[in-house]
Amino acid sequence: MTLLDNINFSKLPLCESIIIAFQAIREDFPTKTVISELTDRVEEAKNYISTQNSSYSKLKKLIELFYHKWKFGGADNKYNLSDVLWLDNVLKTRQGTAVSLGVILLYISQKLKLPLMPVIFPTQLILKYENIHDKKTWLINPFNGETLDEHTLEVWLKGNISSTAELYKNDLDQADATDVIKKILDTLKSALMEEKKMELALNVSKVLLKIDPDDPYEIRDRGLIYAQLECNHIALADLIYFIEHCPEDPISDIIKVQIHSIEQKKIKLH
Repeated sequence: MTLLDNINFSKLPLCESIIIAFQAIREDFPTKTVISELTDRVEEAKNYISTQNSSYSKLKKLIELFYHKWKFGGADNKYNLSDVLWLDNVLKTRQGTAVSLGVILLYISQKLKLPLMPVIFPTQLILKYENIHDKKTWLINPFNGETLDEHTLEVWLKGNISSTAELYKNDLDQADATDVIKKILDTLKSALMEEKKMELALNVSKVLLKIDPDDPYEIRDRGLIYAQLECNHIALADLIYFIEHCPEDPISDIIKVQIHSIEQKKIKLH
């Protein structure tokens, strides 16, 4: 993790931050190849939209290029979730999730100076174009490039959160780059744990703790990963930390059972 020692994610552009994080997580992450591929995409996009005058028409052309010419989109076959999150793999297969595709599209739009921003909606990452000069607002689903309206977003909320959920104005506020980084890393960590790739999951957790060192939920997750790796002494310390800091959390009872199980293992070993 020495790569991250002097990194301040809040000061770096979003995509560059994610590349640095991925490089710290995976020793074989091909940083130079990814940067070269992104640079080529930006140049191609610059030429493709050059005939357009307004930011809005340029973004429409970019969306056409990204989803219809380059054919980026959601994965349509069975896959490991981590495969559609790693940026090198997404660039190679052109299949990703809303957050990984969104990060790439945001990178290109930023280089083209188009006013596109990330929004962490309660169900997924979405993208928002907002320009005071042409007074236009445009919500985009980064999974497929389709336009989103408020009715669709309300349906998403009711289907995924609660039948009584409502759409509020702040649901569509611009997200900080750090929040987007945490979202993609949280999803990646969960995927790697599901796929039993515990060493990589642990590396993700360590990056997340570089961003927020005292987050009890992240310390809990690190403890659960250490337990899977049978590093019981460190796992206990992390899980006890969570219990002490979040005693009212409903999951605390489950963590107490996990702690008891680890303690029993230690007794048997001795």
